[in-house]
Amino acid sequence: MVQIVFYLFILFTLGSALAVLLTKNVLYAAFFLLLTLLGVAGLFVLAGADFLAVSQIMIYMGGVLVLVIFGVMLTHKADAPQTDYTQPNTILIKHRSWLWALVIAGGIFSVLYTALVRGNFVLLGQREVSYRSTVDTIGRLLMTEYLIPFEIAGVLLLVALIGATTIAASSRTN
Repeated sequence: MVQIVFYLFILFTLGSALAVLLTKNVLYAAFFLLLTLLGVAGLFVLAGADFLAVSQIMIYMGGVLVLVIFGVMLTHKADAPQTDYTQPNTILIKHRSWLWALVIAGGIFSVLYTALVRGNFVLLGQREVSYRSTVDTIGRLLMTEYLIPFEIAGVLLLVALIGATTIAASSRTN
């Protein structure tokens, strides 16, 4: 069963990556890139690298891709057709789209709520598992054995951020 899910994630990732290459619309390419990164995160989970999966979702999907989509949406000039909402037909279509949005959102909510209620979570004390996630292991190592290098890296990143902000502010005034 795990092999079937693995091959499905591979097909999903490769298919969406191929769609990124073949689409001519930049916004569609960004959305297909979102699906590609989600597939890679799923492959990381199947490989047992949950820290990399969470990092993939948080950094690339949550940061970089959102920045790309905002950049595309803010710089793209589309000729939007003017719709007259005083006509009864357009008002009916507008209300139907809200109805569909509510039905889809309600369906997603019910599926997620059912999964949350039926799930056996270790943090809730429902069951004990001998499995220790890589996130827990890496977190413990960073806060105990590798605390000094971790703090030095944090300070270096902070100095680099302050320096970049200073350079950007000084070049803007000139």
